[in-house]
Amino acid sequence: MTAAVSHAAGYLGREVCRECHVQQDSQWQGSPHDLAMQEANEKTVLGDFSNVMFTQFDVTSRFFHKDGKFMVRTDGPDGKLHDYVISYTFGFYPLQQYLVSFPGGRLQVLDIAWDSRPRKEGGQRWFHLHPDEKTSAGDVLHWTGPNLNWNYMCADCHSTHLKKNYDVVSHSYRTRWSEIDVSCEACHGPGSAHVGWARAAASGKEVKVENKGLTVALAERKNVKWAIDDATHKPVRSRPNESRAETEVCARCHSRRSQLGDDFIPGQPFMNAYHPALLAQGLYFPDGQMQDEVYVWGSFRQSRMFHQGVTCSDCHDPHAAQLRAPGEQVCYQCHAAQKYAGSGHHHHETGSPGSSCVSCHMPATTFMGVDERHDHSFRIPRPDLSKALDTPNACNACHADKTPDWAMQVLTKWYGHEPAGFQEFASILQAGRQQTPGSYDDLLKLALNPDQPVIARATALSFLPGAISQTSMLALQQLLNAGEPLLRLGALAAMASAPQAQRILALPLVWDKIKTIRIEAARLLAGYPRDSFKPGQAEVLDKVIQEYIQTQEFNAERPEAQVNLGNLYTSLARFNKAEAAYREALRLQPKYVPAYVNFAQMLSQQDRENEASDVLLAGTKQVPDSADLYHALGLSKVRQKAVADAIPLLAKAAKLDADNRHYPYVYAVALHSTGKLDQAIAVLEKIRVKYPDDVDTLYALATFHRDAGQRDEALAYARRLAKLMPTDPGVMKLMLSLEQGSR
Repeated sequence: MTAAVSHAAGYLGREVCRECHVQQDSQWQGSPHDLAMQEANEKTVLGDFSNVMFTQFDVTSRFFHKDGKFMVRTDGPDGKLHDYVISYTFGFYPLQQYLVSFPGGRLQVLDIAWDSRPRKEGGQRWFHLHPDEKTSAGDVLHWTGPNLNWNYMCADCHSTHLKKNYDVVSHSYRTRWSEIDVSCEACHGPGSAHVGWARAAASGKEVKVENKGLTVALAERKNVKWAIDDATHKPVRSRPNESRAETEVCARCHSRRSQLGDDFIPGQPFMNAYHPALLAQGLYFPDGQMQDEVYVWGSFRQSRMFHQGVTCSDCHDPHAAQLRAPGEQVCYQCHAAQKYAGSGHHHHETGSPGSSCVSCHMPATTFMGVDERHDHSFRIPRPDLSKALDTPNACNACHADKTPDWAMQVLTKWYGHEPAGFQEFASILQAGRQQTPGSYDDLLKLALNPDQPVIARATALSFLPGAISQTSMLALQQLLNAGEPLLRLGALAAMASAPQAQRILALPLVWDKIKTIRIEAARLLAGYPRDSFKPGQAEVLDKVIQEYIQTQEFNAERPEAQVNLGNLYTSLARFNKAEAAYREALRLQPKYVPAYVNFAQMLSQQDRENEASDVLLAGTKQVPDSADLYHALGLSKVRQKAVADAIPLLAKAAKLDADNRHYPYVYAVALHSTGKLDQAIAVLEKIRVKYPDDVDTLYALATFHRDAGQRDEALAYARRLAKLMPTDPGVMKLMLSLEQGSR
């Protein structure tokens, strides 16, 4: 008899899984996944609640017991002290955090945490997550604020089958889970079909179902061996890893990403439910090392190990969530100990920190005060990049009293050559970040280089500025059709700054099977004239635009999502909806600068410039140190022909953001427009000292000196510009006119 098992699987819970998988359940118990979130009680709470006081700036909090409950007296959303019940614990090692219930279904994460490390390591104490910052009530980083809201910020990764259920009308949550912690079905998917298969098979029935009823087959290591190559002494996988299902499942939580919805089921593409961050400034150093909390995936995607087929569970036991072998032994599962464990390789005393694989190739950064996290890009230390780009390196992390030059000399002496490694993109990404003249071609070459990490190639695409040249058009079309979703995403980022007429190249991606890709393509094309499309195309585009709207409405409690909606509705000329979205963003977070700036731009687009100025002025009162607001307000005054009023606003913007070369440039242009040439040139000279190859600054200096009758100075800047941009017709024309005028 044949039994068909439905794939419309439901969640059953760990107790059912344990009936067959006793060993895996035993390994899981007590693991970080098991203890990810628990109800607060005597067994789960690690912190000292014996009437302990903790002072952070001018707030003294007290941790105590009352009526059998764990309590904290601390400052609430009104800035006054209140007693709060601890509802849940969050994590357990090396720190444990605590959740407090608020009206509207909100859970907020206390920013005072318990250091659960042993006392001899500095633990067994209360500490503040932001020890050097005074976060008062009303601040987004205050523990009652939006950035420490569990429902949005944390919940998706700490519980199983979580549904956020935010209600935009009542501004409240009805968040639910199938299991409070990270249990079996968080990674293996809903189990009812699998259980149906197992029970049918146990009864002697022939069962027809894919993957034994599971939504994902995590079998990348099945029948796979790593062997040492006799010639290179490097490990080689017995067969290529053609499935990345495991990494996709892990990426859901172990990556820096934004969430598109809560309907993800393991086995689906990661980017169907999440939009991953690329190697963005502030998150990663230009060489790809982690700078902020990026949760491993983006680093691992850069590594040679990933590209050779290594997967997460090669090193980590997925049930115990621990290394498969202690210390360096986990590395020697694949790497030949006789080659790498000796001082001939690491050149340090055996047993010292410098002899450790991890110390050199996975340097750690401490986040959340006590949590050491290792960089998973598995790179060779590069002191030369530290000198050139101010990136960290493992050598000088230990030898802090030495210079990168010293480290380079030592490494070169040891190994007979300068260190290199797999990742060869640092200088190109840095040039892209700084929009260095001539970087366009290098960025495009990196994007097309199949020997470099896909995430770095996609990042290079995101830095491509402005209009697409004819020479790069074919390359971008190729990348828009790349098999790797990250490359398609990067190519779309390149299209974002292109003129609308060129964005039509992105149209085929509206049909993409990956949700992140197709909704990003739809966003870029939202304002495209519908009569330009072939029959049926506009209907598909509008359908995917609605998908994009749904993803933003899923995050409707966040001002970022409301601004995204406002921008989309502005593109669609639905100005009433756009205005409502911007106003909701400001209601949610009155200090959210992008809401003011984008709202003002929308009003300006409608010739409501006075209202735009009023919005920006209101923003400066909320955020008086925002250069972006003063710059936007200055431009608004320029559009109102009130240049005299604009100049002090533009000057203030330039002063507030000393690292933004564009703001002083615009200030200089405004000065020039009022005949204040000497002042304008002085402002530009300051920019040039800091950014000697900035094209806009050099062009302005050439023309401003020309207008001031200073042709020799003008010609000097034009010639410098010509060296940077030898094929630019505008630059050649300027230099020719100056050369002719000086004869």
